[in-house]
Amino acid sequence: MKIAAIAAGALALAGAAPAWAQAGPPAGDGESAFDGDYLSIGIGGAYGPSYDGSDDMVLYPAALLQGSLGGVGITSRGAGVALDFIKAPESGVDFDLGVTGQLRANRARQIEDPVVASLGKLDEAFEVGPTVGISIPKVLNPYDSLSFSIDATWDIADAHGGMVIEPSVNYFTPLSRAIAASLSLTAEHGDSDFMAYYHTVTPAQSAASGLPVFDPDGGGWTKAGGNLLLGFDLDGNLENGGLAIVVAGSYMRMLGDAKDSPFTSVRGDADQWTGALGIGYTF
Repeated sequence: MKIAAIAAGALALAGAAPAWAQAGPPAGDGESAFDGDYLSIGIGGAYGPSYDGSDDMVLYPAALLQGSLGGVGITSRGAGVALDFIKAPESGVDFDLGVTGQLRANRARQIEDPVVASLGKLDEAFEVGPTVGISIPKVLNPYDSLSFSIDATWDIADAHGGMVIEPSVNYFTPLSRAIAASLSLTAEHGDSDFMAYYHTVTPAQSAASGLPVFDPDGGGWTKAGGNLLLGFDLDGNLENGGLAIVVAGSYMRMLGDAKDSPFTSVRGDADQWTGALGIGYTF
């Protein structure tokens, strides 16, 4: 679910822990809470479109599970999680290779538009597949990092039954000992089954709703955009874990047939804005 993904990402301040652990804290005066095994949990909420392409805003809850246990990295992926089986090095470039799985509830919950709701809810998809990535520390300063990743997943719940590819680029940097910032650029590509499931309007649906008939032309890019988050450690030291508050904002632009679909072009908006607020604890 897009909103849950943003909220979980906003809570995932600990996701930049490898850069901190490799570089050492800015003051250089102690061990990091992210050395060895650690776990971050969090709760929060986000306010954004009720489905991909909607112009109705709703509030979503979100949860976070993030960390490293026994050398296996754990990262939230929307309403799911990614596991990285390559242990992060103490210094230098970090390569990621693992599996990811998440629940997609697009148009399966909280449909606010009465015309779209009249067509019924879609089934929830569960997408599973490999994830690969690379993280480069000390790009512009001794404590930042630049990461690239790509997920390729397939629906195993027989909802859309298709394949989704999601590349992303993330830049993280501390702004002070207590404040950190992260900027992410993301995109989504769905195959023909994915596009047909979420964006088709059949003749029967057109007759029932008044929406024009629409048939996507195969697979393609569905959306792209960016997320900006700021994290504030409540005791003034990001490096020692504990409580932190994170605020985030996101802009996504619907693309291609996902933008031209009546669910977006007639009943929604191609511009998708989201805000999120959360609190997390690292131990």
